[in-house]
Amino acid sequence: MTDSTQKPETAHPSQSTLSANFDSTTARMNASLSKPQLNEDGNIRHFLGIEGLSRAQLKAIIAKAESFFDDNGQLINSPELEGCTVMNLFFEPSTRTRTTFEVAEKRLGANVLNIDIARSSTQKGESLRDTLWNLQAMTADIFVVRHSASGAAHFMATEVTPEIAIINGGDGWHAHPTQGMLDMLTIHREAPRPFEELTVAIIGDIKHSRVARSDIAALKILGVKEIRVIAPRTLLPKGIERYGVKVYEDIDEGVVDCDVLMGLRIQNERIGSPLMAASGEYFKKYGITPERVAKAKPDAIVMHPGPMNRGVEIASTVADGPQSVILKQVNNGIAIRMAVLAMAVQGQREYQALHSLL
Repeated sequence: MTDSTQKPETAHPSQSTLSANFDSTTARMNASLSKPQLNEDGNIRHFLGIEGLSRAQLKAIIAKAESFFDDNGQLINSPELEGCTVMNLFFEPSTRTRTTFEVAEKRLGANVLNIDIARSSTQKGESLRDTLWNLQAMTADIFVVRHSASGAAHFMATEVTPEIAIINGGDGWHAHPTQGMLDMLTIHREAPRPFEELTVAIIGDIKHSRVARSDIAALKILGVKEIRVIAPRTLLPKGIERYGVKVYEDIDEGVVDCDVLMGLRIQNERIGSPLMAASGEYFKKYGITPERVAKAKPDAIVMHPGPMNRGVEIASTVADGPQSVILKQVNNGIAIRMAVLAMAVQGQREYQALHSLL
C-alpha cells in the first residue's frame, strides 16, 4: 500500500527547460526594448541600450563609424547634423564620455549646448518632465543623457520627449551602450580574428558595471565564441551564468588563450569596503599584469574603458604596452558617437515624416 502521508515528488524543471524559458523571456524582453529605439523601417531613432538590437543593426553602427575614418585612419568631419541642436544633459559627472560626445557633435556640424545640471531648475525643485519640456521648446533635436537612475533614458524616450532623439550616455548600473559599441568597434578594428572566433575575458567589478552589461550584450549579439567574466564572487551579479558567460574566480586560469582582455574600473570608494580586499591585494589577485597577458594568445589585445586605476586594475607596463589599445578606444569612441548621433537623427526624421502623414 502507498503511504497516504507521503508527499508527491516535486517535478523539477530540467536545465534545458530553464534555458529555453530564459531564452523565451529574453526574446520577449528584447522585442519590447527594440520598440522605442527603432522606427518602422527598423532604423535607430533613439539609442537607449544594446539589448533589443540585432546583429545587422550593430554591424550597421560599426560600418557607419568606419565611414568616419579616412584611408590613413584619421577621423574626418561630416555635415550630417548641420542645422541640428544637440543638448548634452549630464546629471552625473563625466569627463571622457561628455568630451567625446561634444567632439563628435561638432565634427558633424551640430549646434552644441552643454546644460549645467548643477545650476539647472531641477536643483530648485522643478520636475525632470518640466525641465525636459522646456528644453524641448528650445528646438532641440537630440538629447544626450547621463543619469544616475537606471532607465532614465528609456523614460525620456517613451514618456516625456519621444519626438527628440535620445542617446543614452550611461544610466545608473543599467547600460552604457555607446561605450559598449566603441568597444565593439575597437575589437572589430584591432582584434586578430573575427567576432565569431574570439574568446573575450572581462575582468573586474562586473556587478556594478554598466559597461560590462553593455559589452556582454553586444558580444553575445555579434556571435563571439566565448565570453569569460573574471572577478571575486562578491563582484559578480547573482545568476550571471544565465547570460551565457563562463565565470572564473581565478584570473590566471581565466585569461588562458584569450584574444581580448578587457579590464573594468574599480571605484576608489569601494576599495577597502567589505566587498573588496585592499587595493594591493586586489591587484595581486586580479590585476592585469604582463605575466597574465602572457597567458593569453600572443596577439591578444588589452582594453579598458577608463579612467584606469594603475596598480589596482592594470599594470602601467600593460596599459602603455604594445598590446594595449586603450587610447584607440578613446578615438573610436568619437567615431561611434558620430555614427549613433547621425543614425538616430535620420531615423527620427523618418519616423516624424511617416507619422505626419497619418
